[in-house]
Amino acid sequence: MSAKDQHPNNAPGVPMVYPVWFENLQVKYLNPALKPIARYLPGAATIEHRGRKSGKPYKTIVSTFRKGNTLAIALGHGKTDWVKNVLAAGEADVHYTRKSIHLTNPRILPAGSDGTDLPWLARVQLRKMAVFVADIA
Repeated sequence: MSAKDQHPNNAPGVPMVYPVWFENLQVKYLNPALKPIARYLPGAATIEHRGRKSGKPYKTIVSTFRKGNTLAIALGHGKTDWVKNVLAAGEADVHYTRKSIHLTNPRILPAGSDGTDLPWLARVQLRKMAVFVADIA
């Protein structure tokens, strides 16, 4: 078994597509460098959520896809802590350059499922990875 198969983010229906070394590089170096400017990058946003146990506020960089009142985020890193936090809370806030939106009814569409109501890029990614979907309040 590889390290990726035993990784805690690798859940049934929510496969971890990116290698472990890339996740470690992103968490340790890329995310801290990009966090101050993430809101200004095309397609990027920060999702604000609270820890399940600690209640501590967190901000995580994500790439979002929107269609109507639905927001989709591809889960290439599997079922990470921010996903678990948002699912447990049932809500979160996403911040872009000039606007913020509130998410409700979060759910995960497993890899390979039908995402006919999702944006085109999210449907393409749904073939190999799970997609986080929420309604915009």
